[in-house]
Amino acid sequence: MFATAIRYFAKKSKPKMRPVSLKTPPEQRQTITRTLFDIVNEHGPLTIGETWQRVQDVGLKDLTSKTHMKLVLKWMKQRQKLRLVCNHVGAHKQFLYTTWFTKPNTTQATTAVNPPKHKSS
Repeated sequence: MFATAIRYFAKKSKPKMRPVSLKTPPEQRQTITRTLFDIVNEHGPLTIGETWQRVQDVGLKDLTSKTHMKLVLKWMKQRQKLRLVCNHVGAHKQFLYTTWFTKPNTTQATTAVNPPKHKSS
């Protein structure tokens, strides 16, 4: 018990993460967030790569890069407009963005990563 207490007090605390602040103008920010929210709402739980593909298909010119999109998604998560769901597929993890009021349907993402194996007789 004494060793457990020493280990507990010897650990460093986790650093406080400051909130994400976007440097884009409010009008541009509103356009980006509405588009991203509509994409995630319409196409279900999406990974960052799938979201970036949808943004490119839509042709949103306000997003300058994938890194910029990641920052906006993180900002939307902090503002509780989106949520991040972790999908465990065997030893792999898959993080999916979804809206707050939709039920996370992670089965479609599971089949995309690991297709079902059919036994041949």
